[in-house]
Amino acid sequence: MAKSLNEVNAQVEVKSHNKFFLRLLTFSGPAFMVSVGYMDPGNWATDLAGGAQFGYKLIWVIFLANLMAIIFQTLAARLGIVTGTDLAQACKAHYPKAINYALWMICEVAIAACDLAEVLGSAIGLYILFHIPLLWGVVITTIDVLLLMSLMNLGIRKMEAFILALISTIGICFAIQMFYAKPSLASAAEGMIPSFLNGQSLFVALGIIGATVMPHNLYLHSALVQSRAVTRTPAGMKEANRFNFIDSVVALNGAFFVNAAILIVAAAVFFNNGFHNVASIIDAHKLLEPLLGSSIAPLAFGIALLAAGQSSTITGTFAGQVVMEGFIGMKMRPWMRRLVTRSLAVIPAVIVIKFYGDSSVDALLIFSQVILSLQLPFAMIPLLHFTSNKEKMGEFASKAWLKLFAWSAAAFIVILNLKFVYDLITERIGTPGAEGDLVRYVLTPVSIVLLPFMLWVIAEPMLRKAKLAHKVKDKLNMPTEPVKMANYRRIGIAMEGNAGRDIQIINQAIPFLRTLAPELYLIHCVQTVAGRFIGNLVADQEALQKAEYLEQMAETLRNEHFEVKTIVGGGEPEDEIVRIVSEYDLSLVIAGSHGHKFITDLIYGSTIDGVRHRSRLPVLALPVNPV
Repeated sequence: MAKSLNEVNAQVEVKSHNKFFLRLLTFSGPAFMVSVGYMDPGNWATDLAGGAQFGYKLIWVIFLANLMAIIFQTLAARLGIVTGTDLAQACKAHYPKAINYALWMICEVAIAACDLAEVLGSAIGLYILFHIPLLWGVVITTIDVLLLMSLMNLGIRKMEAFILALISTIGICFAIQMFYAKPSLASAAEGMIPSFLNGQSLFVALGIIGATVMPHNLYLHSALVQSRAVTRTPAGMKEANRFNFIDSVVALNGAFFVNAAILIVAAAVFFNNGFHNVASIIDAHKLLEPLLGSSIAPLAFGIALLAAGQSSTITGTFAGQVVMEGFIGMKMRPWMRRLVTRSLAVIPAVIVIKFYGDSSVDALLIFSQVILSLQLPFAMIPLLHFTSNKEKMGEFASKAWLKLFAWSAAAFIVILNLKFVYDLITERIGTPGAEGDLVRYVLTPVSIVLLPFMLWVIAEPMLRKAKLAHKVKDKLNMPTEPVKMANYRRIGIAMEGNAGRDIQIINQAIPFLRTLAPELYLIHCVQTVAGRFIGNLVADQEALQKAEYLEQMAETLRNEHFEVKTIVGGGEPEDEIVRIVSEYDLSLVIAGSHGHKFITDLIYGSTIDGVRHRSRLPVLALPVNPV
């Protein structure tokens, strides 16, 4: 399996420092890059609404959401450190092909939704600072790809420093606003005490929690921690887990203080002055100067908003790269990936603002957070399944107390998100304008489709165990009569072109092959454009490389006293293997099985089934673990 974020993987050397703080600095950085997603413009809208409507009352909700975020980000980091794979790669190795494509598409939509919030936040920041119309501000945000291209050449540590500088800018700007707002620190402290929620306060609290835990951050964090060249020993991984936990706590608590500051400023400025209906970012900015009597606070507000929008440029691109390469193995240059992601966000934003006006921006921000809420279970639940699995995590699998705490938090978030989406649909489906149309024609049908899929993802491990138990029972009921060995003289071995997986196939097959002493045919099918067009006549670079690779494998088997020939075909594997079986009169085909389940016509095993049915040839499928 390819390395996660290959251009930064193991880029940072883990030096042996005697001092704890210097050792911590080596590991610090990934959580700060992730933390920008917890203070993006989507969070601003919910924090402003909470402070304006309920004063300091909901600070404890932000704190609770932050605690849950720390749990999930720590687990994501642990998955990446221990398994050496990111969350998307872990899903690809575990789920059927069709499920992975569905998860990938859902995640891509969520990343585009998050980027939409960043686009709108940056556009509003440009409007506040330079009075650039929102529509033009949205278009201008596409040039941030140039910033990404510049930073990509500086290395992961320079990018982490740049992100930290932007986060510091946001923190300083809100410190300035709090200085002018002069909030009641006693009332803010009381806001940390949980209080009863109902009606509108519950709705706003749901929005705060839904906007806090970001699904794409779980994929991203599991990849970014692999930028450190961690020693692959239990002691090395234990140390990396400990320092990354500290990194997550510090970074996400920084995000908590930013979100709390937004709510505190809204409470001090708007709630205390009777402006309880302020939820729009633009309206909030307009009211700051007349209410505070200072032009510096609104300016700081605009700078912080622009920094919040831009700070997610790199992390959003990396998250998209992680899920695209992890789920479907597709590689794309980071600047091109950024351009595609930003286009998916800019195009709907331009269309909605053009037809519905600037007032539609708030509806778009809310909609982006709802999309993230819908996608969250499809990242969070697999993460909890994988990190609880001792086969995957070994001694680092989640302990019983952690599983209880994490699953309780996950259930709490999922239920709240579902209620948030349900309330939004029932209350606003009849609303005219952009908000009503988005709810009617996008949110409602998507929710109906995703709900049963989410239930399947939750229950999948139990379904898998039940199926394995059924297979064991069938084996116990097998007839006891001796089975006669067939005379297999010519055996084809379907090679995947991956040395790790192919060696697993050969090592398992050799004891069986020694009893037969057959003539072996190593087969690989090239699926490039040329291969699909001209079939077995293919002679492109891929075909030449695979021919050399097969010859190396064949030489290994010849050293074991087997007679071996190699065949490189082209086109669809099922069609080509059937042709080779007929042309070379093979009596058996050996192939690797990846253990995928669910929709059998779309899983890896469908090639094996097709060969067996079309050629009436016995196929020996050997289990292969992902490499």
